[in-house]
Amino acid sequence: MPTPRRTQRILAAVLLLLCSLAALSVSAEAKVHHHTWDIAYHYKSLDCVEKLAVTINGESPGPTIHATQGDTIVVTVHNKLETENTGIHWHGIRQIGSPWADGTVGVTQCPILPGDTFTYRFVVDRPGTYFYHAHYGMQRVAGLDGMLVVSAPDGVAEPFTYDEERTILLMDWWHKSVYEQAVGLASDPLKFVGEPQSLLINGRGVFEPFHCSRAPQRQQRRCLQRPRSAGCAPPPLFTAVPGKTYRLRVGSLTSLSALNFAIEGHSMTPLHLLRRVLLGPGQGRPEPVPELLGRLPRRGRERNTTSAMAILSYAGNDPRAPPPTPRPEGPAWDDVTARVEQSRSLAVAHPDHVLPVPPRPDRALLLLNTQNRIGGHTKWAINGVSLAFPATPYLVSMKRGLQGAYDARPPPETYDFRSYDIERPPPANGTVASAVYRLALGSVVDLVLQNTVALNKKSETHPWHLHGHDFWVLAYGDGKFDPERDTARFNLRDPVMKNTVALHPKGWTAVRFVADNPGVWLFHCHIEAHVYMGMAVVFEEGVDKVGRLPKSIMGCGRSRTLP
Repeated sequence: MPTPRRTQRILAAVLLLLCSLAALSVSAEAKVHHHTWDIAYHYKSLDCVEKLAVTINGESPGPTIHATQGDTIVVTVHNKLETENTGIHWHGIRQIGSPWADGTVGVTQCPILPGDTFTYRFVVDRPGTYFYHAHYGMQRVAGLDGMLVVSAPDGVAEPFTYDEERTILLMDWWHKSVYEQAVGLASDPLKFVGEPQSLLINGRGVFEPFHCSRAPQRQQRRCLQRPRSAGCAPPPLFTAVPGKTYRLRVGSLTSLSALNFAIEGHSMTPLHLLRRVLLGPGQGRPEPVPELLGRLPRRGRERNTTSAMAILSYAGNDPRAPPPTPRPEGPAWDDVTARVEQSRSLAVAHPDHVLPVPPRPDRALLLLNTQNRIGGHTKWAINGVSLAFPATPYLVSMKRGLQGAYDARPPPETYDFRSYDIERPPPANGTVASAVYRLALGSVVDLVLQNTVALNKKSETHPWHLHGHDFWVLAYGDGKFDPERDTARFNLRDPVMKNTVALHPKGWTAVRFVADNPGVWLFHCHIEAHVYMGMAVVFEEGVDKVGRLPKSIMGCGRSRTLP
Protein backbone atom coordinates (compact mmCIF):
# COMPACT_ATOMS: atom_id res chain seq x y z
CA MET A 1 0.00 0.00 0.00
CA PRO A 2 1.42 3.42 -0.87
CA THR A 3 1.90 5.87 1.97
CA PRO A 4 -0.36 8.95 2.18
CA ARG A 5 2.53 11.16 1.07
CA ARG A 6 3.25 8.86 -1.89
CA THR A 7 -0.48 8.83 -2.74
CA GLN A 8 -0.46 12.62 -2.79
CA ARG A 9 2.52 12.59 -5.15
CA ILE A 10 0.77 10.10 -7.45
CA LEU A 11 -2.42 12.19 -7.48
CA ALA A 12 -0.40 15.33 -8.15
CA ALA A 13 1.32 13.63 -11.09
CA VAL A 14 -2.03 12.47 -12.50
CA LEU A 15 -3.48 15.96 -12.13
CA LEU A 16 -0.44 17.45 -13.81
CA LEU A 17 -0.78 15.00 -16.68
CA LEU A 18 -4.48 15.81 -17.04
CA CYS A 19 -3.73 19.55 -16.99
CA SER A 20 -1.02 19.05 -19.59
CA LEU A 21 -3.37 17.06 -21.81
CA ALA A 22 -6.01 19.74 -21.42
CA ALA A 23 -3.49 22.40 -22.35
CA LEU A 24 -2.46 20.37 -25.40
CA SER A 25 -6.09 20.05 -26.48
CA VAL A 26 -6.44 23.84 -26.37
CA SER A 27 -3.09 24.66 -27.96
CA ALA A 28 -3.62 22.13 -30.79
CA GLU A 29 -6.01 24.65 -32.33
CA ALA A 30 -4.06 27.73 -31.18
CA LYS A 31 -3.20 30.41 -33.70
CA VAL A 32 -0.66 33.21 -33.84
CA HIS A 33 -2.09 36.67 -34.54
CA HIS A 34 0.38 39.19 -35.98
CA HIS A 35 -0.25 42.92 -35.80
CA THR A 36 1.97 45.79 -36.92
CA TRP A 37 1.32 49.17 -35.37
CA ASP A 38 2.67 52.61 -36.15
CA ILE A 39 2.31 54.80 -33.04
CA ALA A 40 2.17 58.46 -34.07
CA TYR A 41 0.48 61.78 -33.37
CA HIS A 42 -2.33 62.81 -35.69
CA TYR A 43 -4.85 65.62 -35.57
CA LYS A 44 -8.21 64.18 -34.55
CA SER A 45 -11.66 65.63 -33.81
CA LEU A 46 -12.96 62.98 -31.47
CA ASP A 47 -15.33 65.43 -29.78
CA CYS A 48 -15.65 67.95 -32.63
CA VAL A 49 -12.59 69.91 -31.40
CA GLU A 50 -9.43 69.24 -33.35
CA LYS A 51 -6.37 68.35 -31.28
CA LEU A 52 -3.39 65.99 -31.37
CA ALA A 53 -4.05 62.39 -30.39
CA VAL A 54 -1.69 59.44 -30.10
CA THR A 55 -2.92 57.00 -32.71
CA ILE A 56 -2.39 53.43 -33.85
CA ASN A 57 -2.10 53.32 -37.63
CA GLY A 58 -3.77 56.73 -37.70
CA GLU A 59 -6.74 55.83 -35.48
CA SER A 60 -7.76 56.57 -31.90
CA PRO A 61 -8.88 54.45 -30.17
CA GLY A 62 -6.87 51.63 -31.69
CA PRO A 63 -8.18 48.45 -33.33
CA THR A 64 -9.91 45.73 -31.35
CA ILE A 65 -7.79 42.59 -31.19
CA HIS A 66 -9.74 39.32 -31.45
CA ALA A 67 -8.28 35.97 -30.40
CA THR A 68 -9.23 32.62 -28.90
CA GLN A 69 -8.06 31.20 -25.60
CA GLY A 70 -4.60 29.69 -26.04
CA ASP A 71 -3.70 31.85 -29.04
CA THR A 72 -0.50 33.88 -29.23
CA ILE A 73 -0.63 37.63 -29.82
CA VAL A 74 2.34 39.24 -31.57
CA VAL A 75 2.27 43.04 -31.85
CA THR A 76 5.17 44.84 -33.50
CA VAL A 77 5.20 48.48 -32.39
CA HIS A 78 6.97 51.17 -34.41
CA ASN A 79 7.35 54.31 -32.31
CA LYS A 80 6.89 57.22 -34.71
CA LEU A 81 6.15 59.84 -32.05
CA GLU A 82 9.35 61.72 -33.04
CA THR A 83 10.14 63.12 -29.56
CA GLU A 84 8.29 60.83 -27.14
CA ASN A 85 8.86 57.37 -25.69
CA THR A 86 6.07 54.82 -25.39
CA GLY A 87 5.11 51.41 -24.00
CA ILE A 88 1.87 49.38 -24.08
CA HIS A 89 0.31 47.44 -21.20
CA TRP A 90 -2.08 44.55 -21.85
CA HIS A 91 -4.60 45.13 -19.08
CA GLY A 92 -5.90 41.91 -17.48
CA ILE A 93 -3.46 39.60 -19.29
CA ARG A 94 -1.43 37.89 -16.56
CA GLN A 95 1.63 37.36 -18.78
CA ILE A 96 2.38 33.94 -17.29
CA GLY A 97 5.84 33.03 -18.53
CA SER A 98 6.26 36.39 -20.30
CA PRO A 99 6.55 39.07 -17.58
CA TRP A 100 8.70 41.21 -19.89
CA ALA A 101 5.66 41.65 -22.16
CA ASP A 102 3.56 43.38 -19.49
CA GLY A 103 4.45 46.72 -21.06
CA THR A 104 4.99 48.69 -17.84
CA VAL A 105 7.84 51.09 -18.53
CA GLY A 106 10.24 51.23 -15.58
CA VAL A 107 8.93 47.97 -14.14
CA THR A 108 9.18 45.31 -16.86
CA GLN A 109 10.87 47.07 -19.77
CA CYS A 110 12.72 50.13 -20.98
CA PRO A 111 10.66 52.63 -22.95
CA ILE A 112 10.37 52.24 -26.70
CA LEU A 113 12.41 55.18 -27.98
CA PRO A 114 11.36 57.39 -30.91
CA GLY A 115 12.24 55.61 -34.13
CA ASP A 116 12.65 52.23 -32.40
CA THR A 117 10.65 49.03 -32.84
CA PHE A 118 9.57 46.63 -30.11
CA THR A 119 7.62 43.37 -30.39
CA TYR A 120 5.22 42.14 -27.72
CA ARG A 121 4.58 38.40 -27.78
CA PHE A 122 2.31 36.65 -25.26
CA VAL A 123 -0.33 33.94 -24.89
CA VAL A 124 -3.93 34.77 -23.96
CA ASP A 125 -4.58 31.94 -21.53
CA ARG A 126 -8.26 32.53 -20.74
CA PRO A 127 -11.35 34.01 -22.39
CA GLY A 128 -12.67 37.43 -21.45
CA THR A 129 -12.84 41.11 -22.29
CA TYR A 130 -9.54 42.93 -21.83
CA PHE A 131 -7.94 46.07 -23.16
CA TYR A 132 -4.58 47.67 -23.85
CA HIS A 133 -3.28 51.16 -23.21
CA ALA A 134 -0.12 53.24 -22.99
CA HIS A 135 1.89 52.80 -19.79
CA TYR A 136 4.46 55.53 -20.13
CA GLY A 137 4.09 58.82 -18.25
CA MET A 138 0.54 60.08 -18.81
CA GLN A 139 0.34 59.01 -22.43
CA ARG A 140 -2.91 57.07 -21.96
CA VAL A 141 -4.67 60.45 -21.69
CA ALA A 142 -3.78 61.15 -25.33
CA GLY A 143 -5.81 58.25 -26.77
CA LEU A 144 -3.41 55.30 -27.07
CA ASP A 145 -5.78 52.49 -26.11
CA GLY A 146 -8.11 49.81 -27.39
CA MET A 147 -9.84 46.51 -26.60
CA LEU A 148 -8.70 42.88 -26.64
CA VAL A 149 -11.44 40.24 -26.89
CA VAL A 150 -10.56 36.62 -26.13
CA SER A 151 -13.21 34.04 -27.02
CA ALA A 152 -13.67 30.56 -25.59
CA PRO A 153 -12.51 27.71 -27.86
CA ASP A 154 -14.99 26.04 -30.16
CA GLY A 155 -17.02 23.44 -28.31
CA VAL A 156 -16.59 25.12 -24.92
CA ALA A 157 -19.99 26.28 -23.70
CA GLU A 158 -20.23 29.62 -21.94
CA PRO A 159 -22.44 29.92 -18.84
CA PHE A 160 -24.80 32.30 -20.64
CA THR A 161 -26.40 32.54 -24.07
CA TYR A 162 -26.74 35.45 -26.45
CA ASP A 163 -27.35 36.07 -30.13
CA GLU A 164 -24.75 38.73 -30.93
CA GLU A 165 -22.18 40.87 -29.20
CA ARG A 166 -20.93 44.45 -29.38
CA THR A 167 -17.77 46.09 -28.05
CA ILE A 168 -18.07 49.47 -26.34
CA LEU A 169 -15.01 51.47 -25.28
CA LEU A 170 -15.48 54.42 -22.90
CA MET A 171 -12.97 57.26 -22.61
CA ASP A 172 -12.67 60.75 -21.18
CA TRP A 173 -11.05 63.47 -23.23
CA TRP A 174 -9.08 66.65 -22.51
CA HIS A 175 -8.13 69.47 -24.85
CA LYS A 176 -4.89 70.12 -22.97
CA SER A 177 -1.91 68.09 -24.09
CA VAL A 178 -0.30 65.37 -22.00
CA TYR A 179 2.69 67.68 -21.43
CA GLU A 180 0.51 70.51 -20.13
CA GLN A 181 -1.18 68.14 -17.70
CA ALA A 182 2.07 66.53 -16.51
CA VAL A 183 3.78 69.88 -15.94
CA GLY A 184 0.79 71.06 -13.92
CA LEU A 185 0.95 67.99 -11.68
CA ALA A 186 4.65 68.56 -11.03
CA SER A 187 4.25 72.29 -10.37
CA ASP A 188 4.15 74.07 -7.04
CA PRO A 189 1.42 74.88 -6.37
CA LEU A 190 -0.23 71.88 -7.95
CA LYS A 191 -2.24 72.52 -11.12
CA PHE A 192 -4.56 69.54 -11.36
CA VAL A 193 -5.70 68.23 -14.74
CA GLY A 194 -9.27 69.39 -14.07
CA GLU A 195 -12.39 67.83 -15.41
CA PRO A 196 -12.40 66.33 -18.92
CA GLN A 197 -13.97 68.35 -21.70
CA SER A 198 -15.82 65.34 -23.10
CA LEU A 199 -16.75 61.72 -22.62
CA LEU A 200 -16.34 59.38 -25.60
CA ILE A 201 -18.06 56.18 -26.68
CA ASN A 202 -15.98 54.23 -29.20
CA GLY A 203 -13.89 57.34 -29.75
CA ARG A 204 -16.78 59.70 -30.48
CA GLY A 205 -18.40 62.44 -28.45
CA VAL A 206 -19.45 66.07 -28.55
CA PHE A 207 -17.84 68.93 -26.62
CA GLU A 208 -20.67 71.03 -25.25
CA PRO A 209 -19.63 74.28 -23.52
CA PHE A 210 -23.30 74.54 -22.59
CA HIS A 211 -24.76 71.28 -21.29
CA CYS A 212 -27.89 70.19 -23.12
CA SER A 213 -28.74 68.17 -20.01
CA ARG A 214 -29.01 71.43 -18.06
CA ALA A 215 -31.36 73.06 -20.53
CA PRO A 216 -35.08 73.16 -19.74
CA GLN A 217 -36.65 69.85 -20.71
CA ARG A 218 -38.69 71.38 -23.53
CA GLN A 219 -35.42 72.64 -25.11
CA GLN A 220 -33.25 69.55 -24.66
CA ARG A 221 -34.21 67.83 -27.91
CA ARG A 222 -33.53 70.99 -29.93
CA CYS A 223 -30.20 71.36 -28.14
CA LEU A 224 -29.18 67.80 -29.00
CA GLN A 225 -30.15 68.31 -32.67
CA ARG A 226 -28.24 71.55 -33.21
CA PRO A 227 -25.74 71.47 -36.10
CA ARG A 228 -22.30 70.13 -35.32
CA SER A 229 -19.04 71.61 -36.46
CA ALA A 230 -17.49 70.54 -39.73
CA GLY A 231 -15.87 67.12 -39.54
CA CYS A 232 -17.73 66.18 -36.37
CA ALA A 233 -19.06 62.64 -36.52
CA PRO A 234 -22.58 61.79 -35.29
CA PRO A 235 -22.96 59.68 -32.12
CA PRO A 236 -22.06 55.99 -32.45
CA LEU A 237 -24.93 53.93 -33.84
CA PHE A 238 -25.75 50.42 -32.66
CA THR A 239 -28.48 48.43 -34.40
CA ALA A 240 -30.54 45.67 -32.81
CA VAL A 241 -33.30 43.22 -33.70
CA PRO A 242 -36.27 43.07 -31.33
CA GLY A 243 -36.28 39.96 -29.17
CA LYS A 244 -32.59 39.16 -29.56
CA THR A 245 -30.15 39.10 -26.63
CA TYR A 246 -26.92 41.07 -26.98
CA ARG A 247 -23.70 40.72 -25.05
CA LEU A 248 -22.05 44.09 -24.50
CA ARG A 249 -18.31 43.96 -23.92
CA VAL A 250 -17.78 47.29 -22.19
CA GLY A 251 -14.33 48.57 -21.28
CA SER A 252 -13.71 51.81 -19.40
CA LEU A 253 -10.34 53.33 -20.22
CA THR A 254 -11.06 56.68 -18.67
CA SER A 255 -8.11 58.46 -17.12
CA LEU A 256 -10.03 60.13 -14.31
CA SER A 257 -13.78 59.67 -14.63
CA ALA A 258 -15.93 57.01 -13.01
CA LEU A 259 -18.97 56.40 -15.19
CA ASN A 260 -22.49 55.06 -14.94
CA PHE A 261 -23.41 53.04 -18.02
CA ALA A 262 -27.08 52.45 -18.81
CA ILE A 263 -29.38 51.74 -21.75
CA GLU A 264 -32.61 53.69 -21.61
CA GLY A 265 -35.66 51.45 -21.45
CA HIS A 266 -33.65 48.24 -21.04
CA SER A 267 -32.26 46.09 -18.26
CA MET A 268 -28.82 44.51 -18.23
CA THR A 269 -27.55 41.35 -16.56
CA PRO A 270 -23.98 41.76 -15.27
CA LEU A 271 -21.65 38.95 -16.28
CA HIS A 272 -18.40 40.43 -15.03
CA LEU A 273 -17.06 43.73 -13.76
CA LEU A 274 -14.08 45.56 -15.21
CA ARG A 275 -13.24 48.86 -13.61
CA ARG A 276 -16.58 50.39 -12.75
CA VAL A 277 -18.44 49.33 -15.91
CA LEU A 278 -20.82 46.40 -16.18
CA LEU A 279 -20.33 43.84 -18.92
CA GLY A 280 -23.65 42.26 -19.74
CA PRO A 281 -26.24 41.46 -22.39
CA GLY A 282 -29.01 43.96 -23.01
CA GLN A 283 -32.44 42.43 -23.37
CA GLY A 284 -34.12 43.98 -26.42
CA ARG A 285 -37.66 45.14 -25.96
CA PRO A 286 -40.20 44.61 -28.74
CA GLU A 287 -41.10 48.26 -29.49
CA PRO A 288 -39.11 49.17 -32.63
CA VAL A 289 -38.20 52.75 -31.69
CA PRO A 290 -34.83 54.51 -31.55
CA GLU A 291 -33.38 54.81 -28.07
CA LEU A 292 -30.55 56.48 -26.23
CA LEU A 293 -27.98 53.72 -25.84
CA GLY A 294 -25.52 55.16 -23.39
CA ARG A 295 -26.22 57.63 -20.71
CA LEU A 296 -22.74 58.16 -19.40
CA PRO A 297 -22.78 60.69 -16.59
CA ARG A 298 -19.73 60.92 -14.40
CA ARG A 299 -19.78 60.07 -10.73
CA GLY A 300 -17.52 60.59 -7.75
CA ARG A 301 -16.68 64.17 -8.73
CA GLU A 302 -18.96 67.14 -9.17
CA ARG A 303 -20.09 66.84 -12.74
CA ASN A 304 -19.02 69.55 -15.14
CA THR A 305 -18.76 67.34 -18.20
CA THR A 306 -21.67 66.51 -20.48
CA SER A 307 -22.88 62.92 -20.51
CA ALA A 308 -21.85 60.86 -23.51
CA MET A 309 -24.45 59.36 -25.81
CA ALA A 310 -24.79 56.68 -28.46
CA ILE A 311 -27.89 55.60 -30.36
CA LEU A 312 -29.51 52.16 -30.27
CA SER A 313 -31.79 51.82 -33.29
CA TYR A 314 -34.02 48.85 -33.92
CA ALA A 315 -34.05 47.24 -37.34
CA GLY A 316 -36.52 48.91 -39.68
CA ASN A 317 -36.08 52.40 -38.27
CA ASP A 318 -34.41 55.36 -39.88
CA PRO A 319 -30.98 55.35 -38.16
CA ARG A 320 -30.74 59.11 -38.75
CA ALA A 321 -33.86 59.79 -36.71
CA PRO A 322 -33.12 61.60 -33.43
CA PRO A 323 -34.07 59.95 -30.12
CA PRO A 324 -37.69 60.71 -29.19
CA THR A 325 -36.80 61.48 -25.57
CA PRO A 326 -34.36 63.87 -23.90
CA ARG A 327 -31.06 62.56 -22.63
CA PRO A 328 -31.69 61.19 -19.10
CA GLU A 329 -29.73 62.10 -16.01
CA GLY A 330 -27.81 59.50 -14.03
CA PRO A 331 -27.41 59.06 -10.28
CA ALA A 332 -26.12 61.98 -8.24
CA TRP A 333 -22.35 62.40 -8.57
CA ASP A 334 -21.91 62.34 -4.78
CA ASP A 335 -24.09 59.29 -4.10
CA VAL A 336 -21.36 57.25 -2.41
CA THR A 337 -23.81 54.82 -0.82
CA ALA A 338 -25.04 53.57 -4.19
CA ARG A 339 -21.47 52.99 -5.38
CA VAL A 340 -20.47 51.05 -2.27
CA GLU A 341 -23.60 48.90 -2.40
CA GLN A 342 -22.97 48.08 -6.06
CA SER A 343 -19.41 47.05 -5.24
CA ARG A 344 -20.60 44.80 -2.44
CA SER A 345 -23.33 43.22 -4.52
CA LEU A 346 -20.83 42.33 -7.25
CA ALA A 347 -18.18 40.99 -4.85
CA VAL A 348 -19.89 37.58 -4.55
CA ALA A 349 -19.04 34.97 -7.18
CA HIS A 350 -21.68 32.98 -9.05
CA PRO A 351 -22.22 29.60 -7.31
CA ASP A 352 -20.99 27.74 -10.40
CA HIS A 353 -17.78 29.75 -10.63
CA VAL A 354 -16.43 29.98 -7.10
CA LEU A 355 -12.66 29.51 -6.93
CA PRO A 356 -11.65 28.43 -3.40
CA VAL A 357 -9.83 31.14 -1.52
CA PRO A 358 -6.87 30.21 0.71
CA PRO A 359 -8.15 30.21 4.31
CA ARG A 360 -5.45 32.50 5.71
CA PRO A 361 -2.64 34.74 4.46
CA ASP A 362 1.07 34.23 4.92
CA ARG A 363 1.53 37.98 4.91
CA ALA A 364 -0.74 40.99 5.29
CA LEU A 365 0.05 44.51 4.07
CA LEU A 366 -1.95 47.46 5.40
CA LEU A 367 -1.63 50.23 2.81
CA LEU A 368 -2.59 53.77 3.82
CA ASN A 369 -3.53 55.91 0.83
CA THR A 370 -2.64 59.61 1.44
CA GLN A 371 -1.92 62.81 -0.41
CA ASN A 372 1.24 64.41 0.98
CA ARG A 373 3.49 67.42 0.62
CA ILE A 374 6.90 65.92 -0.12
CA GLY A 375 9.89 68.04 -1.07
CA GLY A 376 7.70 71.06 -1.72
CA HIS A 377 5.42 69.20 -4.15
CA THR A 378 2.04 67.49 -3.89
CA LYS A 379 2.37 63.70 -4.13
CA TRP A 380 0.28 60.63 -3.50
CA ALA A 381 1.87 58.12 -1.13
CA ILE A 382 1.32 54.63 0.31
CA ASN A 383 2.41 54.35 3.93
CA GLY A 384 4.27 57.60 3.41
CA VAL A 385 6.19 56.44 0.30
CA SER A 386 5.49 57.97 -3.12
CA LEU A 387 6.65 55.62 -5.88
CA ALA A 388 9.25 56.85 -8.37
CA PHE A 389 10.08 54.51 -11.26
CA PRO A 390 13.82 53.82 -11.54
CA ALA A 391 15.87 54.44 -14.68
CA THR A 392 16.53 50.70 -14.93
CA PRO A 393 13.42 48.47 -15.00
CA TYR A 394 13.02 46.43 -11.82
CA LEU A 395 12.73 43.18 -13.76
CA VAL A 396 16.09 43.76 -15.42
CA SER A 397 17.98 44.95 -12.34
CA MET A 398 16.66 42.13 -10.15
CA LYS A 399 17.12 39.34 -12.67
CA ARG A 400 20.60 40.52 -13.65
CA GLY A 401 21.72 41.36 -10.11
CA LEU A 402 22.37 45.07 -10.64
CA GLN A 403 23.12 46.73 -7.30
CA GLY A 404 21.93 50.23 -6.50
CA ALA A 405 19.43 50.42 -9.36
CA TYR A 406 16.48 50.87 -6.97
CA ASP A 407 15.96 51.56 -3.27
CA ALA A 408 17.00 48.43 -1.40
CA ARG A 409 15.22 49.30 1.86
CA PRO A 410 11.75 47.71 1.88
CA PRO A 411 8.74 50.04 2.16
CA PRO A 412 6.60 49.99 5.34
CA GLU A 413 4.15 47.09 5.57
CA THR A 414 1.69 48.90 7.84
CA TYR A 415 0.97 52.21 9.54
CA ASP A 416 -0.26 53.37 12.93
CA PHE A 417 -3.83 52.33 12.21
CA ARG A 418 -4.94 52.67 15.82
CA SER A 419 -4.25 56.39 16.16
CA TYR A 420 -4.33 57.60 12.55
CA ASP A 421 -7.21 60.01 11.84
CA ILE A 422 -8.50 59.41 8.30
CA GLU A 423 -10.63 62.57 8.55
CA ARG A 424 -7.58 64.83 8.63
CA PRO A 425 -5.10 65.57 5.82
CA PRO A 426 -1.70 63.98 6.52
CA PRO A 427 1.21 65.99 7.90
CA ALA A 428 3.74 67.41 5.45
CA ASN A 429 6.09 64.45 5.42
CA GLY A 430 6.90 61.32 3.49
CA THR A 431 9.48 60.30 0.95
CA VAL A 432 9.88 59.54 -2.74
CA ALA A 433 11.43 56.13 -3.34
CA SER A 434 11.64 53.16 -5.69
CA ALA A 435 11.31 50.53 -2.95
CA VAL A 436 9.80 47.08 -3.58
CA TYR A 437 7.82 44.53 -1.58
CA ARG A 438 9.62 41.18 -1.99
CA LEU A 439 7.09 38.33 -1.76
CA ALA A 440 7.84 34.63 -1.29
CA LEU A 441 6.89 32.71 -4.42
CA GLY A 442 3.62 30.85 -3.81
CA SER A 443 2.76 32.80 -0.67
CA VAL A 444 -0.74 34.08 0.10
CA VAL A 445 -0.87 37.85 0.50
CA ASP A 446 -3.60 40.08 1.91
CA LEU A 447 -3.75 43.72 0.83
CA VAL A 448 -5.91 46.13 2.81
CA LEU A 449 -6.22 49.56 1.21
CA GLN A 450 -7.23 52.39 3.54
CA ASN A 451 -8.60 55.63 2.11
CA THR A 452 -8.33 59.04 3.78
CA VAL A 453 -9.10 62.67 3.02
CA ALA A 454 -6.73 64.48 0.68
CA LEU A 455 -5.11 67.86 1.25
CA ASN A 456 -8.30 69.53 0.01
CA LYS A 457 -10.17 67.73 2.84
CA LYS A 458 -12.09 65.59 0.32
CA SER A 459 -11.99 61.85 -0.22
CA GLU A 460 -12.65 60.16 -3.56
CA THR A 461 -12.82 56.72 -5.13
CA HIS A 462 -9.58 55.13 -6.32
CA PRO A 463 -9.67 52.12 -8.71
CA TRP A 464 -6.69 49.89 -7.85
CA HIS A 465 -5.32 47.52 -10.51
CA LEU A 466 -2.90 44.62 -9.96
CA HIS A 467 -0.68 43.49 -12.83
CA GLY A 468 0.10 39.81 -13.36
CA HIS A 469 -2.63 38.45 -11.07
CA ASP A 470 -6.25 38.21 -10.13
CA PHE A 471 -7.28 38.61 -6.51
CA TRP A 472 -10.24 37.65 -4.35
CA VAL A 473 -12.27 40.64 -3.17
CA LEU A 474 -12.75 39.88 0.53
CA ALA A 475 -14.54 42.94 1.86
CA TYR A 476 -15.40 46.63 1.59
CA GLY A 477 -15.66 48.67 4.77
CA ASP A 478 -16.59 52.14 5.93
CA GLY A 479 -14.31 54.27 8.07
CA LYS A 480 -11.06 53.02 9.54
CA PHE A 481 -9.94 49.40 9.20
CA ASP A 482 -9.38 47.54 12.47
CA PRO A 483 -7.64 44.17 11.94
CA GLU A 484 -8.99 42.66 15.15
CA ARG A 485 -12.57 43.60 14.33
CA ASP A 486 -12.80 43.63 10.53
CA THR A 487 -10.81 40.54 9.51
CA ALA A 488 -13.72 38.44 10.76
CA ARG A 489 -15.90 40.14 8.13
CA PHE A 490 -13.85 38.80 5.21
CA ASN A 491 -15.83 36.69 2.75
CA LEU A 492 -13.89 33.42 2.50
CA ARG A 493 -16.81 31.44 1.12
CA ASP A 494 -17.57 32.83 -2.33
CA PRO A 495 -15.60 36.01 -3.11
CA VAL A 496 -15.37 37.14 -6.71
CA MET A 497 -11.98 37.30 -8.45
CA LYS A 498 -10.91 40.49 -10.24
CA ASN A 499 -7.79 42.45 -11.12
CA THR A 500 -9.21 45.94 -10.42
CA VAL A 501 -11.09 47.01 -7.32
CA ALA A 502 -12.57 50.23 -5.97
CA LEU A 503 -11.32 51.95 -2.83
CA HIS A 504 -14.26 54.09 -1.77
CA PRO A 505 -14.16 57.48 0.01
CA LYS A 506 -13.17 57.28 3.69
CA GLY A 507 -13.34 53.50 3.51
CA TRP A 508 -11.20 50.41 3.10
CA THR A 509 -11.00 47.47 0.70
CA ALA A 510 -9.43 44.06 1.39
CA VAL A 511 -8.20 41.61 -1.28
CA ARG A 512 -6.18 38.38 -1.24
CA PHE A 513 -3.96 36.90 -3.94
CA VAL A 514 -1.39 34.15 -4.42
CA ALA A 515 2.06 35.35 -5.42
CA ASP A 516 2.52 32.54 -7.94
CA ASN A 517 3.56 34.40 -11.11
CA PRO A 518 7.34 34.91 -11.23
CA GLY A 519 8.18 38.49 -12.14
CA VAL A 520 7.85 42.08 -10.97
CA TRP A 521 4.37 43.56 -10.92
CA LEU A 522 2.82 46.98 -10.41
CA PHE A 523 -0.17 47.61 -8.12
CA HIS A 524 -1.53 51.10 -8.63
CA CYS A 525 -4.44 53.50 -8.80
CA HIS A 526 -5.74 53.52 -12.36
CA ILE A 527 -6.44 57.25 -12.35
CA GLU A 528 -3.65 58.42 -14.63
CA ALA A 529 -2.78 61.57 -12.69
CA HIS A 530 -2.62 59.65 -9.42
CA VAL A 531 -0.16 56.97 -10.53
CA TYR A 532 1.89 59.73 -12.15
CA MET A 533 2.00 61.39 -8.71
CA GLY A 534 3.17 58.19 -7.00
CA MET A 535 0.05 56.24 -5.96
CA ALA A 536 1.49 52.77 -6.58
CA VAL A 537 3.56 49.96 -5.11
CA VAL A 538 5.68 47.21 -6.70
CA PHE A 539 5.74 43.49 -5.88
CA GLU A 540 8.54 41.05 -6.73
CA GLU A 541 8.02 37.30 -6.58
CA GLY A 542 10.25 34.48 -7.77
CA VAL A 543 12.28 36.63 -10.14
CA ASP A 544 15.00 33.96 -10.07
CA LYS A 545 12.50 31.63 -11.78
CA VAL A 546 11.96 34.02 -14.69
CA GLY A 547 13.46 32.78 -17.96
CA ARG A 548 16.20 34.51 -19.91
CA LEU A 549 15.25 38.15 -20.50
CA PRO A 550 15.00 39.33 -24.09
CA LYS A 551 17.59 41.91 -25.03
CA SER A 552 14.87 44.16 -26.42
CA ILE A 553 13.57 45.15 -22.97
CA MET A 554 16.95 46.62 -22.01
CA GLY A 555 18.94 49.66 -23.12
CA CYS A 556 18.10 52.23 -20.44
CA GLY A 557 19.64 53.14 -17.10
CA ARG A 558 22.28 50.68 -15.97
CA SER A 559 21.05 48.02 -18.40
CA ARG A 560 22.77 49.89 -21.25
CA THR A 561 26.07 48.28 -20.24
CA LEU A 562 24.75 44.72 -19.96
CA PRO A 563 26.03 42.15 -22.46
